[in-house]
Amino acid sequence: LASANERYDAKHGFIFIICASGKSAEERLKSIDERMENDASVELANASREQRKITALRIEKLSERRSKTT
Repeated sequence: LASANERYDAKHGFIFIICASGKSAEERLKSIDERMENDASVELANASREQRKITALRIEKLSERRSKTT
């Protein structure tokens, strides 16, 4: 994964981001390999979508924790 991340960063100029929740290392590696074929503009859109997923999960977990304490 580290090597694939380095290749991705070298090609696109920014780090690989994926909502990794529930994904195995093999699944994440496959995603990097598939997304390496995209150009930077497509990958910026993909990164944005993945960041939204991550943020939504974090908000959901925070809401669940707050619900348990009230």
